[in-house]
Amino acid sequence: MTVRTNVTPWAAAALALTALLTTSCAAESNSAARPAASSPSATPHGYVEGAREAAEQQSRLLLNDPGSGSTGVLDLITGKVHRTAQVKNADRLGTDGRFGYLHTPGGTHVLDSGTWMVDHGDHVHYYSAATRDVGKLPAGSGAQVRSDVAVTAVTDADGHAVLYDRTELEKGTISSSRTLPGTYAGAVVPYEEHLLTFARKGGSTELVVLDRKGGRVASPDVTCEDPRGDAVTRRGVILGCADGALLVRTEDGAFTAEEIPYGRHVPARQRATAFRHRPGSDTLTAPAGDDAVWVLDVTDRTWKRVDTGDVVAANTAGEGSPLLVLETDGALHGYDIATGKQTARTEPLLTERKRAGTDDSAPVIEVDRSRAYVNDPEGKKVFEIDYNDGLRIARSFDVDIRPILMAETGR
Repeated sequence: MTVRTNVTPWAAAALALTALLTTSCAAESNSAARPAASSPSATPHGYVEGAREAAEQQSRLLLNDPGSGSTGVLDLITGKVHRTAQVKNADRLGTDGRFGYLHTPGGTHVLDSGTWMVDHGDHVHYYSAATRDVGKLPAGSGAQVRSDVAVTAVTDADGHAVLYDRTELEKGTISSSRTLPGTYAGAVVPYEEHLLTFARKGGSTELVVLDRKGGRVASPDVTCEDPRGDAVTRRGVILGCADGALLVRTEDGAFTAEEIPYGRHVPARQRATAFRHRPGSDTLTAPAGDDAVWVLDVTDRTWKRVDTGDVVAANTAGEGSPLLVLETDGALHGYDIATGKQTARTEPLLTERKRAGTDDSAPVIEVDRSRAYVNDPEGKKVFEIDYNDGLRIARSFDVDIRPILMAETGR
């Protein structure tokens, strides 16, 4: 089903402004090759105060040991770990590409990794700055945090949502917040100057599009049973449902919602409920029970189930890259997505082996444009894998933290 709903005049103006800024940015980029103005006040294109711009990605890994509270940032350029304030009892670590969100029973600790990218479509800026602790958001375990360049939306376990000014987070402070009216099912996801979420209606949940004050500006006539899992891709936002997923995007000034069904009956425990992918990729992965992985190709609107060994974690870089699956034998396995056949396997990487499922402290696979990273908590190691070279172990990092929780930033 594809449902089209016109955007409000305010939204159309915002989109026009975005297009104007993009055109301006491209014009500045084209003029960069020309001699700079003689004025000492002229600033280079893409300048961000207090940050250093680089020609390549400046990736860092956020690491945390919930038991001891030890927290640090592994700089993948220098190989050094920068220790930060302790955060004990974290049960989950999320990121929006720059900030890490450590969820604890007492609140969500915000850590600025000091590295990020700004994608202007035709070119990208990479930045690095000092790592710093920002503070704590009141929402604790069970909260879901989603961001865009303007706002950070925090949805607590009861469905209450609060918006924070992201520019203030970038300055190292948590500013005053705005609470949205009502309660929602699933995370509130900022997208295209709006907010996407689900509202309960009778015995079902319907997709709604809100403005930044929480007012409804569109209500596509589409429902989603038991919404769980979401991901922002270049082609739109994927929202997981019991029978598959919804792809929500804007087209010609309107929001559309397109169903991508599994095409078969899928038991609840084999549903895709948490998506992993390389930022910027349109290929998503999710465990399909204990011994298989779902691969969702957003471009082709298709699901594929790949049979594997017992799954600990899965991810892929997309665009013809292998499906990466960390299995309970402790090794990382590579699978050809088209055929489902295993193509490569590493030596065992994990000192202690765990199964996936609902355990958010299980090891993860982080993927960027050229490398994958796997954390070995008990061995106090992080492995860097060249997934384009037969899963070759390119580097291993010995860290002084049990990296039970790990997330990559700067992508």
